[in-house]
Formats: sequence, C-alpha cells, structure tokens
Amino acid sequence: MAENKELDLAWQFVNHTNRCIFLTGKAGTGKTTFLHRLKMHSLKRLVVVAPTGVAAINAKGVTIHSFFQMPFGPILPDTDLNAGKGFNRKFSKTKINIIKSMDLLVIDEISMVRADLLDGIDRTLRRFRNRNRVFGGVQVLMIGDLQQLSPVIKESEWALLRHEYKNGFFFSSKAFMDCNAITIELKHIYRQENPKFIEILNEIRNNKLSDAGATELNKRYIPDFKPEPDEGYISLTTHNNRAEATNRKELEKLSSKTSTYKATVKGKFPEMSYPNKEVLELKVGAQVMFVKNDSSPEKRYFNGKIGKVIHLDKDEVTVHCTDDDFNIIVTPEEWENVKYTVDAETKAITEERIGSFTQMPLRLAWSITIHKSQGLTFEKAIIDAEGAFAHGQTYVALSRCKSLEGLVLKSKIHSNQIISDANVDSFNTQAAENAPDQKVLEDSQKRFQLDAIAEIFGFYQFLYPVNRILDIYYKNRTVIEGSVESTFLPIKDCVTNFLKVANGFKVQLERLSENEGMAEDSVLIQERFKKGIAYFKTETETKILEPLKHFAFTTDNKAIQKDIDKPLDTIQELLAVKVLYFNGLTDGFDAKHFLELRAKSVFNEKQKPKTRRKSVVEGTSNVELFEKLRMLRNEIAEEKGLVHFQIFTQKALYEMCETLPTNKPELLKVNGMGKTRVEKYGSAILKVIRAYCDDHNIETSAEAEIFDAPKPKRKKGDTKKESLSLFQSGKSVQEIADVRELNINTIIGHLASFIPSGEVEIKDLIPETHYNELKEIIPQKTFENLSDLKHQLDDKYSYGELRLVLEDLNS
Repeated sequence: MAENKELDLAWQFVNHTNRCIFLTGKAGTGKTTFLHRLKMHSLKRLVVVAPTGVAAINAKGVTIHSFFQMPFGPILPDTDLNAGKGFNRKFSKTKINIIKSMDLLVIDEISMVRADLLDGIDRTLRRFRNRNRVFGGVQVLMIGDLQQLSPVIKESEWALLRHEYKNGFFFSSKAFMDCNAITIELKHIYRQENPKFIEILNEIRNNKLSDAGATELNKRYIPDFKPEPDEGYISLTTHNNRAEATNRKELEKLSSKTSTYKATVKGKFPEMSYPNKEVLELKVGAQVMFVKNDSSPEKRYFNGKIGKVIHLDKDEVTVHCTDDDFNIIVTPEEWENVKYTVDAETKAITEERIGSFTQMPLRLAWSITIHKSQGLTFEKAIIDAEGAFAHGQTYVALSRCKSLEGLVLKSKIHSNQIISDANVDSFNTQAAENAPDQKVLEDSQKRFQLDAIAEIFGFYQFLYPVNRILDIYYKNRTVIEGSVESTFLPIKDCVTNFLKVANGFKVQLERLSENEGMAEDSVLIQERFKKGIAYFKTETETKILEPLKHFAFTTDNKAIQKDIDKPLDTIQELLAVKVLYFNGLTDGFDAKHFLELRAKSVFNEKQKPKTRRKSVVEGTSNVELFEKLRMLRNEIAEEKGLVHFQIFTQKALYEMCETLPTNKPELLKVNGMGKTRVEKYGSAILKVIRAYCDDHNIETSAEAEIFDAPKPKRKKGDTKKESLSLFQSGKSVQEIADVRELNINTIIGHLASFIPSGEVEIKDLIPETHYNELKEIIPQKTFENLSDLKHQLDDKYSYGELRLVLEDLNS
C-alpha cells in the first residue's frame, strides 16, 4: 500500500500504544486491507470478531456472539449473562487463556454493533481480566464507517434499551465513553479517482448534497436504460426479494441448459454464515459476479468483478469479463470457518479450522442488494435507490462504483433519499475536531510504556488473597494447624511496603519521562528500571517465595481447607507472573519483550512456585505412624459412611503420634478421644500403634502390659517373621490380621519386607490386574502422599496395594 499518513498513524497507535481506536473512513479507503495487514504483521496477540457470520468469514475472524458466547436479545446492565437459555456461558479453559493473554481485540464492521453488545463484551473481558479497567485492560480496535450500515434494533428491543442509551450505535455504550478511544479517519480513497465524483460522494456522506452536486449526479439518470447483455452492468436495489426476482427472471430468459453446483460443507459452518448459495444454478450466458478474491497466484479476479458465463463443465465454469482479453476458468474456492485456539508448542493465539464451505466463487449478478454490496467495487452499476429505507444506504450504493461514467440511475437522487442520523453526524463532527496527531501518538506511546512498567512492579492484587488467608485463620484458628500467622503477617508487611515503593517509583518515572521521552529509549529510565527489577526480585524471593516454600497447614474442615487453598492458588499465579517479569527483564525494559512475557505468563502453570497445603505439619516425629493412622481413619470413615474427623480429629492424630498410647486408658487421655470414640474405634487404633512400636522396637509403658497381659519382649523383626510364618502356612492376609489382632495394612507391610528375598511375591499380596493397572496409572499422577494418591484413584485399589506398587516402582 502506498504511503498514507492516516494509515501509518493508525499502525503506530495499534502496535505501540494501548489506546482504544475507532478506525473509520469513507468507502474504498483501505480499512479491510489494513485489517489483513495487521493480522499478518502485528506483534500483538490479536483476535478478530465481527457482528455477522458473513462479515466474520470475510474478515477471517469469528462472530462476536460465538466468541463471547453472548445472548442475542438486549443486554441490560442488570442482565445476568450467565443465566441465559439456549446459549453456553461456560467458557473453555482454552478460550479463557486466549482472553487472558490477548493484547488486541479487533471488531470489524463496528457500525453494525449495538451499544449494549459492546457493553456485554466489556463485561466479559472484565470477568476474565482486570475487573477495574474498561475492556478488562484489552486494547480494542473498532473498524467501520458509521455512514454505512447501522445496527439493527427491533422496536421491542429499543423499548428496553432506550432507558439506558441515547441511541443504538456503539459510541453511546458505557464502555466506549469510558475507554478514551481516539478516532482516526482514513482520507485517501483508492476506489474512485474522479475528483468530481469523490466530492459528490462526500456531500452525500455528510448529508449535504448541493444543488450542483445533485445536478451533476442526476445526469446519470437514464430511466429506460437497458444494457446490452455483454456490457456487465449490475443492478443495486434496496430489497432482497427484488434482487432475487430480477436474477431469476433473467436466468429463465436464457434458453441454454441449467447446470447445478452444490456446495461441499465440512465440519462446523453455520448456514447463516454461508458466503454463497449452497445450490448454485447457472446457464451459459448468465451474468455472474465473483464473490471471492482469486486464491491462485495469477489473481485473475476479485470480489465484485462482473463477467458472463461462456461454458459450463461438471467441475469448471468458464467466465469472460468485458475488459479482459482472456477467459477465466473458474474452479471451486474454499471458505474457512475458524475458531481461536492456543498453539501447544509456541503458546501463540492461532486460528483453528473447524469447518469449510467449498463452492464456485460466483453468483448471479444481474442484481444485488445494497446491503450485500458492502465492501464490493463495481465498474458498471445501475442504482435503484428509490426505496432506500435506512441510514447510509444511498451512500453505500453509490460508493460501490468506480466512476460516474459507469453509473446509471433508475431514479433521480434527491436529498430526502439520503437518510442520515443526527447522532452519527454529531459524533463524526466531534471526532474530526479531536483527531490525534503525532504529539498525541508520542504521549500515548509514553503512557503505554509507563503503564507496562507499573504493571511489572504492581503488587496491589496480592493484598486480597493474603488478607483473606489471615482472616480465615483468625476466625477458625482452633481447627487449623500450621504457621499461618507467622508466615502471612510478614508477607502482608512486605506487600504493603512494595505498594509504597512502587508508587514512589512510578511518580519518579513519570517526572523523568517528561524530559527523557520513551522509557525504552532513555538511558536514565533504563538504569532505574534495572535497579527496580533487582530490588523487587531479591525482596520477593527472600520475603515471599522462601517463606511460602516452608509454609504448611492442615485442617479437618474441608470447607476451610478449600477457602484457604483458593487464595493460596491466587498468590501462586500472581507470583509466577512476577517471577517471569523479574527474570526476563533484568537487561532492561523492552515493550515487545514485555508483551511476550505477559502472554507467556498465562501458560506458565508448570513453573508456578509450589506453596500448596501439606498433609503433615512439621514437628510430627513419627511421620510413618501419622500416615498409617490417617489411612485407618479414612478406611473407617469410608466403611461407616462418616466424615473422617468424626473418627478422630487432626489434633488427636498429632497427640497420638507423640504420646504413643498402647492401651485404652492411655488413649482416653488423648485430647478429643472420649469414651464413645475409644469404645468404637480404640481397638483398631491401638493395633496400628502397637504394630508401629513393635516394628521400631519402641518400649511400651508398664500400664500397657498390665492392661493387655504381659508379653515377652521380642526382637525387632520377629513380628514380621511371625506374619511370614502364618502366610507360608497358607493363611490369607485377612486371616493373619485377625489372628494377630493387627491392621490388615500392617500385615501387608510385614510380608512386603520379604519381597526382595523372594520369600513373598508382590502378586501374592495384590491381584495381578490391579498390579498391572497401577503400574500404568501411578507414574502419570502428581501427589503429595499416599492419601492424596488414594483419593485420585478408583476405590477398588486399597492403601496397601498402592504402597506395594509404589515401593515396586521405586525399587
């Protein structure tokens, strides 16, 4: 594209600032070309949406309603977007990641977007991004011409919306008014070259058709004009039924044989988005229009080119265009329906093909509606604007033509046919008066870079999750074990200090930038930035990351556990982003690299620092016993249909592991173990503790011997041999457990110690099918302990089986 200062300015604003932009311009000024260039060459992660299916296919994007999963009715401020019927508001993880990581949202044909729909987009972006910033902090590029097609609003819909909006256009939306968008109007017209014709079009566009302009235009009024068959004129009319009737009538006049071409539709391609007729009927002699640019290197035709069918084959159509000295052999073209996804390797936002529509890129073209002519260019056209019924229709029709000479009017154009909207005129006038210049661009670039630096050093989002954890702890400290207060009070102090330092740093950089210019280009700002990175990196590692590495808590209350886990996860995610910035920007600030890191942070889950809830709090000396008692508690709870802490509490569990009660009187002394619990579960608990003491040669109290009858002190290892002897005599594991009054998992542990010597085989203790299945499943799981693994697997696998396979895998 030749040099164009408005296009260049738009390119700079889109790629080097975070300003929202309304890119407009007369018909034929290159808006669509700009969009395609942006998709090919922009450094930003972008998504393209459009209000209709056809517009989305033409823009090679997706519809607004499908991407944002919007209802089709009015969207009022109090509308619950998640409560609609007939549409899905449950966003996939992929789509959420796309929304979180995109830098730029492009909305094509913005003139057709209703105000409430743009506010709905704003609400959705805030939901998944920053709820305190318009459009969630996403830069939005809106492309379109308000003097062309306007939004369609039914009377019943406007009856609801009129209380919220001054008019239905996008610029009356709350989001647009809040986003401080700039308007850039493209001035250079590529479609028309005749200055007189351009001047007339401008007058019509601005609802100021002069007498001289009307006189000149109406010279093209030829009421009885009937073109020769080969001249290539297309008739533009206001209503679809008129266009269809004309095409049908003209096709029937031809005596040649009808050939039918049926489209091939694959995958997902909604009928409302079909770019051409599914069944196309053609005859030799039919006037046709190409409805797609030639995908071949020869570029023989373009969208809107008119020609005549001279030959028909099963898979080919030969077309001759009046001004060409060659025939065009046309074969089916393919249109793609895409959805946005994330590349698994590069994490780039990519277009995934989900469907295709393959058909001859031709349609009958004796007539077409003004609406469907949007974006097309015609050498010769007959305009019937007498029935123009909507804002901008007359302008759209006339501006399709390349020249006055190729234009024929079926009825004279009068000013009353030029329907204009006062709201649009007012907005355009105001936008023209505030058109941005190079100074505004430089200020916006500066602001973009300073905002990015503020984001890098911003810790405000940490306050809520940190305070939330402390709040939960203070309200429930009697049922939470762990160093919550001692960990998170210093972290809170650190975050509070970070806010003060970052604010001071921000003020300092604001002052410096007044004289230094762009942060990227300033040696002084870059020096300060690198010092800031070093300070925040060190402080974050020592005062947040390190304490969290050693933080642990545990609770019997699953609701409290979930309440604490949630803000812990949030802190992890926030820390992952900070660590990424601090490690990636040690050499200085670079806007492009910042955008890359920000996108990468969304997909950085594997590198998130681990600050998870742990099952065992430090200070428990008998960790193995702790796990065995926990497994027993879970087994009893599952068998009795109870919650695990109803068997015994976490505090009781810790106390048992420290005091090692081996008889019922001792067990009754454990905090929380009353007579009822000891009566119901005491025998099973004591079996586990005694077996543990035997295995580890731990002396038990004299009281235990009195209570349970004295038994000779056995050497360490004797108890295991006794279990082995019973096993070799033919008894099952359950029978041995019953005879020895020990827990079944203890017996399995005894016998497993003889697997290395070959006296017992692992498949003697576990069904072969379970063994083979677990050997496949366990290596694919991430778990903190045996109980964690158990909860992730099918109930058919016992704790003992899991322990055996784990030991086998680690041997």
